[in-house]
Amino acid sequence: MPRMIMGIESSCDETGVGLVRLADDGTVELLADEVASSVEQHARFGGVVPEAASRAHLEAMVPTVERALVTSGLGLPDVDAIAVTAGPGLTGALLVGVSAAKAYAAALGVPLYGVNHLAGHIAVDTLQHGPLPAPCLALLVSGGHTQLLRVDDIASKITEIGSTVDDAAGEAYDKVARVLRLPYPGGPPIDKAARNGDPEAIAFPRGMTGPRDAKFDFSFSGLKTAVARWVEAAEARGEAVPVDDVAASFQEAVADVLTAKAVRAADELGIDTLVISGGVAANSRLSALAAERCAAAGIELRVPRPRLCTDNGAMIAALGAHVVAAGAKPSALDISADPALPVSTISI
Repeated sequence: MPRMIMGIESSCDETGVGLVRLADDGTVELLADEVASSVEQHARFGGVVPEAASRAHLEAMVPTVERALVTSGLGLPDVDAIAVTAGPGLTGALLVGVSAAKAYAAALGVPLYGVNHLAGHIAVDTLQHGPLPAPCLALLVSGGHTQLLRVDDIASKITEIGSTVDDAAGEAYDKVARVLRLPYPGGPPIDKAARNGDPEAIAFPRGMTGPRDAKFDFSFSGLKTAVARWVEAAEARGEAVPVDDVAASFQEAVADVLTAKAVRAADELGIDTLVISGGVAANSRLSALAAERCAAAGIELRVPRPRLCTDNGAMIAALGAHVVAAGAKPSALDISADPALPVSTISI
């Protein structure tokens, strides 16, 4: 069985390469986690430019692999298997990573595993907190995804029980940051501003929380629009916009809905462990409110450290290790990227 697994992530604007060691007992040890981000290239556009992201991956791939090898103290001949994000994500960006993974796998004569980016966000928690209980509930919150997932086996069975019907939470953060003239990406600057604001200053709406709404689905488009309309009205009156209060009130609305639905889902499904992952999992208010509500409901909360929450190669290497340990069949060398790969397809 392969022991040293290299993971390659290139679904969006981060080129990530991770190296892990799979032990005989199935535990996974992180050896290296190197990331090259192209976020600064996209900042002036207020969002990711796919062509620019793909070119950045091309330029960063080999240097990032080399840095990961130096960090781990390994050489390429020590790598026993390659795992790569096959989807979902931006088509061009994914193809860069998949092509690189194929080249390394063919050159080294080792098996290739095309795996799911979303499942990787869950698997990365095992690098910090150990094996996942079965079943557990995962709340995946990022710039492109907001989902509630039942995880029966990280290598073979993940079921979506709720998802956003419009904007992802992270996307709403970026759009609200633009309205407030804060930098891109919007998550960190809104979180920072919110610490000096009043979360009860403005009663922004909580989307998809009515009695007839799907109880485990999310909607943030209306909230984003409500913030924009509130700011426009204040400016039309000639008033200074209280950025800190708007940020705090918006952030409270997002965290309130995310945590309330996650705790409710765990309770109704009889699951006592919640994993929050994805870039927005690093948000201070989301983690604090989740900890408070999980403690009250008797639910164990697991949140990876911020470095592991954002896109990285470690999460793909970790998922690859679990897939290898489960005895999954390697992918063919002619696999392609699937930008719409469903979370239920963990490896291809």
